[in-house]
Amino acid sequence: MSRAARRGDPGDGAPSSEARHEFEHDGARSLASVCTTWTIVVGAGSGSRYGGDVPKQYLDLAGHRVLDWSLASARAVSDGVVLVVGAAMVDVPEPGADRVVEGGTTRSASVRAGLAVVPDDADVIVIHDAARPLALPGLYDDVIAAVRAGADGAVPGLPVADTIKRVSAGVVVETPDRSTLVAVQTPQAFAAASLRAAHSAGLEGTDDASVVEAWGGQVVVVLGDPANTKLTAAGDLERLEHLLAAQADG
Repeated sequence: MSRAARRGDPGDGAPSSEARHEFEHDGARSLASVCTTWTIVVGAGSGSRYGGDVPKQYLDLAGHRVLDWSLASARAVSDGVVLVVGAAMVDVPEPGADRVVEGGTTRSASVRAGLAVVPDDADVIVIHDAARPLALPGLYDDVIAAVRAGADGAVPGLPVADTIKRVSAGVVVETPDRSTLVAVQTPQAFAAASLRAAHSAGLEGTDDASVVEAWGGQVVVVLGDPANTKLTAAGDLERLEHLLAAQADG
């Protein structure tokens, strides 16, 4: 699928109750036996940096929750989708997800909660932040393909335009070569065995690539998408609305 492919409505991604019932209860085609790629959408954060009374992933974006857009793209490329949410939302029905679980006290703990309900025979597991609603299916395709080609993990990355400084106590200690740096996004895809092994070691990281790297796995980079920005601070929502409109027009 082309990365520029037009996004469908989030409601299009959820199977009907009749179709899901048939799929889950047909013994010859059980969900666990046929799935090879599952996605964990991580949406358990409180969104404290964004502010407000509602977690950012539940805000409205063009008539749907931010979360719904993230689930729809995951659904388009995955055999199953796990949604990780905060304790207050764990009993809320989520038709875009096959399974909903409560997250942990850290991001890595939340991912481990999601991993616990992914079928054992899934061979690729994708992790995506719910607060990145503009990740198109084509970006998923790219990271999944890189893992199927043999990498332990694959992440989307964009070249860094600014000069980056490492600072200690307010003093610059290093200026890394900008050509060696990328800004990393999600979705991030992993060989299921590698991701499970890395998390079983209890490693923590700001993303799952760093967890797999610390475990000793090889993580490769594919070209990211400049429109795949994260909803982080006030003002980002308006920017996402403009980017979403541009995707629809494209």
